Amino acid sequence: MNSTCVPQWKNGEMGGAPDLTLWGVGTSRTIRAHWALHELGLSYTTKPIGPRTGETKTAEYTVLNPRQKIPLLQDGDFCIGESAAIVAYLSRTYGSPDRGLIPEKQRDYAAWLEWCFFVVAELDSTSLYVMRRHRADALGHIYGVAPDVVAQAGAYFRQQLRHVEAALSDGRAFLMGDQFTSADILLTTCLEWAIAYGVGICDNAFPYLERIRARPAYRSGKQANAVPAPVTPPLPKAEAD
Repeated sequence: MNSTCVPQWKNGEMGGAPDLTLWGVGTSRTIRAHWALHELGLSYTTKPIGPRTGETKTAEYTVLNPRQKIPLLQDGDFCIGESAAIVAYLSRTYGSPDRGLIPEKQRDYAAWLEWCFFVVAELDSTSLYVMRRHRADALGHIYGVAPDVVAQAGAYFRQQLRHVEAALSDGRAFLMGDQFTSADILLTTCLEWAIAYGVGICDNAFPYLERIRARPAYRSGKQANAVPAPVTPPLPKAEAD
């Protein structure tokens, strides 16, 4: 199974409900896919595997995703990884006039693309994930604890967030104005990630976050992304007494 297969359902052109399976829970990236699925009202199966648990390195999963990363979406015989790509694919394939997560007009679409690439490249990969790699309470034991690198990455995040601050200063509800799009999914996860890391965010991002968090799909997507509680086997009767 590979990412070059053609999905069997495209923008409602073919009948039948999609057969969707999402692999991955518990991270700021896996929630993006869960959230998008709920925004689009799609039914799907969850495979609640986590990162660095050994679950992404099984033979079964490696066949699906040789990168051994989560999330991964299966749509019938089609597989796609990378959270931003999954969200864009779902938005493009299963969006509808009343559940559209991508703008239709050409220049609005271009602006949406710019937001998506900006969030993933500048806020996520270049800033927050660098912090994650080098924080003592995150992946520092793997990549090396580097407080100076963490501080510089946090400063870069705040610098780049000025783009968001300027956009929201005109009172718009979402990045693309009145329309909620998948770019808001990407940005929200980065804002929450930054708050969790103690990185300051711009003042006008707080009311923005309040609007986003009030969305039912945000709440249900967050619940779907939760790591299942470990099952504790019952004690033998003699030990339970």
